[in-house]
Amino acid sequence: MGGLGADFRRAGGIGVRDLLRRFWHEKKGAAAVEFALLALPFFLLVFAILESCVAFVAQEMLTNAADDVGRKFRTGQLQVGTANEQIVRDLMCERMSMLFPADCPGLQIDLQHFGTFEDAAEVFEGPLLPNTYLFDPGDAGEKNVLRVYYFWPVLTNFMHDRMANLPDGKMLLFATHTWQNEPSASAAQ
Repeated sequence: MGGLGADFRRAGGIGVRDLLRRFWHEKKGAAAVEFALLALPFFLLVFAILESCVAFVAQEMLTNAADDVGRKFRTGQLQVGTANEQIVRDLMCERMSMLFPADCPGLQIDLQHFGTFEDAAEVFEGPLLPNTYLFDPGDAGEKNVLRVYYFWPVLTNFMHDRMANLPDGKMLLFATHTWQNEPSASAAQ
């Protein structure tokens, strides 16, 4: 019947160094103490990994949806004269429905056309977030730049400071797709 308490009472004038050494070597309840010390960092790490994985999957879904919409414009499946921003938004939300809300409330679409790819590249020299979002697809042979933004909510409260890159506790997801319209893009006009 040893234990730390019995040894302490019996020793009477035990020193702090001896007391700490005996505490360190005592094995009763060690698993509970170790769990208490390691649980918080472990769960923080697990939640950080899960939050990062969900955000990464959301980013990939956004990128794939932007690529699909760009491909539909490029091949003429979406006609410049009949496609509008709501149709594009609905197509993107449909492609991302597994992880995003049905109406994609944080989705912003910016579609512009340019005469050359050099002109189109200049859109990336400005700020990442445009002041105004345009929806202006080009005619046959013109170059288009589709930039899609989604303001993704950070799910775990304690990760807001670490993962959010927007002031309201959200993370900016961004995708872009650049293409030249095929001649079929103006066939319906």
